[in-house]
Amino acid sequence: MSLAFAFDNSFARLPEGFFARLAPTPVARPGLIRVNRVLARDLGLDPEALATPEGLDILAGNRLPDGAEPLAQAYAGHQFGGFVPQLGIQLKGAGRTPFSRHGDGRAWIGPVIREYLVSEAMHALGVPTTRALAAVTTGEPVLRENGPMPGAVLTRVAASHLRVGTFEYFAARRDREALQRLTDYTIARHHPQAAEAENPALALLGAVAAAQARLVAQWMALGFVQPITPAPSSRRSTGSGAMPGATSRARRSGTSRSSPPASCR
Repeated sequence: MSLAFAFDNSFARLPEGFFARLAPTPVARPGLIRVNRVLARDLGLDPEALATPEGLDILAGNRLPDGAEPLAQAYAGHQFGGFVPQLGIQLKGAGRTPFSRHGDGRAWIGPVIREYLVSEAMHALGVPTTRALAAVTTGEPVLRENGPMPGAVLTRVAASHLRVGTFEYFAARRDREALQRLTDYTIARHHPQAAEAENPALALLGAVAAAQARLVAQWMALGFVQPITPAPSSRRSTGSGAMPGATSRARRSGTSRSSPPASCR
């Protein structure tokens, strides 16, 4: 095990309109909050190596691991009662992207720790979810409503970072060609059985709807409420919610680059 990430970068082989290519914005002094040792080993990574200065530089976005093709994925959707035609995802807290809507693209430590704890708790309870590989501090303050807060970066892991909002992005633009490319990609990556159906796109929709219904039922059984279930946050990989370079994200950080449909599997 090592710091060698087994990247495929299949999303980066889609047309440029699906994303923006850019590296994370470096931070001042990366510091360790937590490495998810079990998940790291599952991914073939050495958790001890991730906790070294070299590993922290990768997790904070200061250094790109070999084979990475960093990008911010485009998506759209309803937020707080209104339709937002352009949002985006990247490493959480790693700086601005073309989709940031005047936000700073950073995250403060509170939401980062909360997501780490809640996603791993959901996983332990058997609920499909994104996972948290690591959380690190940045050594830089983040300005929010209550003043400066300590900055942090979260590395989220998922089967992919496709969202319902990825489809909404192209539907809002009436880009049927891109929608077909995205549908074909999603079926090949997450629902290959849909390709055998008489109407593959309809079969994909049915599979996604069923997965999300099961997910919400599991949430409710645990007393968990997600107020934006039908919104862009729903991912297609888990029926729920990424790794630096594979696909990662930034959310609730004064930015609009958020995460996947519950990622499609």
